[in-house]
Amino acid sequence: MEDIAASRAAVPVVCYFDPTCPFAWATSRWLLEVERLQPIDLRFQIMSLSVLNEHRELEPWYREFNDRAWDPARVCAAAEVLHGNTVLRELYTALGGRIHVGRNKDYDAVITESLDELGLPASLAKAAHTDEFDAALRASHRAGQEAVGEEAGTPVVAVDGTGFFGPVLTSVPRGEEAVRLFQATRTLAGTGAFAELKRGRGALDFR
Repeated sequence: MEDIAASRAAVPVVCYFDPTCPFAWATSRWLLEVERLQPIDLRFQIMSLSVLNEHRELEPWYREFNDRAWDPARVCAAAEVLHGNTVLRELYTALGGRIHVGRNKDYDAVITESLDELGLPASLAKAAHTDEFDAALRASHRAGQEAVGEEAGTPVVAVDGTGFFGPVLTSVPRGEEAVRLFQATRTLAGTGAFAELKRGRGALDFR
């Protein structure tokens, strides 16, 4: 009976995301699909490509991307501090839907619209352009890095307490495919010898 109960228990999963990262978006939507189909205890945490790369020499286009990525991440950090962790799920969905599906890169507009959609205080938008909540952002980012055990980009996913970079997805698996991928991910997470698995990336498709 204990084995049956354990197999049905919700698997703890933490998704560390940067709102501007398209690969984190695909992974997060996959996890939401898994949550719809089987018991998982899914929680979202902010991480930051801006923090990760702030002292690195980058190609000009990627430096610009990272410098602009502060804004949505800081708003997420402020929202979590002032309104609790549970607000991140819907805020991320509102921000990410506009950024990755709607392809809106005007982050000021994206932030304003997202806060309005969720009925969150418009004053949270001010956090985008200050470092007031950077300590909280850095602490959450650091937790994601510690889960992996080394510096890693986004997404970072922790399954059953084991963190890793990825899985990196170029589209969102649905239905049985989503569940099969999660089961495989859980198997890899539970295998102490497993370290890395990678192949070339295709074109992004979030339809």
